[in-house]
Amino acid sequence: MDPVKTKRMPRAVREQQMLDAAVRIFGQRGYMAASMDDIAEVAGVSKPLVYLYLHSKDELFSACIRREARALISAVRSGVDPSLPADRRLWDGLLAFFTHTARHPDGWSVLHVQARTHGDAFAAEVTAMRAEAVAFVTGLIAEAAPEAYPERETAGLAQSLVGAAESLAAWANATPGVTARQAAATLMNFAWAGLGGLLEGRAWSPPQG
Repeated sequence: MDPVKTKRMPRAVREQQMLDAAVRIFGQRGYMAASMDDIAEVAGVSKPLVYLYLHSKDELFSACIRREARALISAVRSGVDPSLPADRRLWDGLLAFFTHTARHPDGWSVLHVQARTHGDAFAAEVTAMRAEAVAFVTGLIAEAAPEAYPERETAGLAQSLVGAAESLAAWANATPGVTARQAAATLMNFAWAGLGGLLEGRAWSPPQG
């Protein structure tokens, strides 16, 4: 490692480098097994520098959760064109979600597994992200069928859909050969066509491309 290059690296870039390494270690080894020594080594910096920038293992983990949550929500929102019909927006949102979680399995592990099981403060970060996702899906359902369900039932449907997406992403990431598009189509069919429609041979057809 060239100390001159390291010294000249902007703080923001160096911090992202540390977060990249931390997400990798936390995601693959788990919060308890991860060590600051390992994170510093993967980041290519000294352990004192990690502590200088991010202060403690807890604060580093919280920073990882916040960054990965923002990235996931941003990916879903940027993948949806608000001018399209509700079914297409839901499809595009699901595809963006499963594409992001497939491309960033360590980040998804941090959000879906590690953050939920290592303390209320960490879980609260994920809860905030999940609430934003549920609100987004609630809006899509309400726009698709404004008179079909009371507000409380619409919110319940959104909770169910987000929970199903989380579980399906974990399964897809652990199952060789399952693509993001296949995972999105599975949930879209279940959500849009419904189990009854699927049993009767009526499925929602994803757009080509």
